[in-house]
Amino acid sequence: MKIQESAENYLEAILLGERQGNVRSIDVANELGFSKPSVSYAMKQFRENGLVIMDDNSYLHLTDAGRAIAERTYERHELLTRYFVALGVSEHTAAEDACRIEHVISQETFSKLKEHAEKMMALQAKREQEQAKEQQ
Repeated sequence: MKIQESAENYLEAILLGERQGNVRSIDVANELGFSKPSVSYAMKQFRENGLVIMDDNSYLHLTDAGRAIAERTYERHELLTRYFVALGVSEHTAAEDACRIEHVISQETFSKLKEHAEKMMALQAKREQEQAKEQQ
C-alpha cells in the first residue's frame, strides 16, 4: 500500500507517543502542528483502513499494519539522521533533511544506504576504541 508523507508522519507521531504513554488525537495535533479537525479526519481514515484503533477513552493505538509503517518510517528517520551527522551535518539540519528524505527514498536505496551506514559507523566505533586504548 502506498501511503502519503503526512500519513507516515501521523503514524510515526503515534508510535513515538505510545512509547511515552497514552496518545490522543490532540497529542498528535500538538506534536505535528496540525489542526485538531485535520487530525480527527486522518484518524477516522486510519481506523477505516485498519491502521489505528481508538479505545473507549479515546486513546489511539497502532494496529500491526499501522505499527509496521510507523516503525519503517522511524527507522529511516533515525538512520538517515545519524548518517548525516556522521558526515558532519549539524543535528538540526540532519533531522530536517532526514524527515523529508525518509518518505521518498526507495526500499532498495535505503537498504544499501543502511548497509553502508552500519559499516561506516562500526569502523568509526572501532577507531574510537583504538584511540581510547592509546590514551590509556
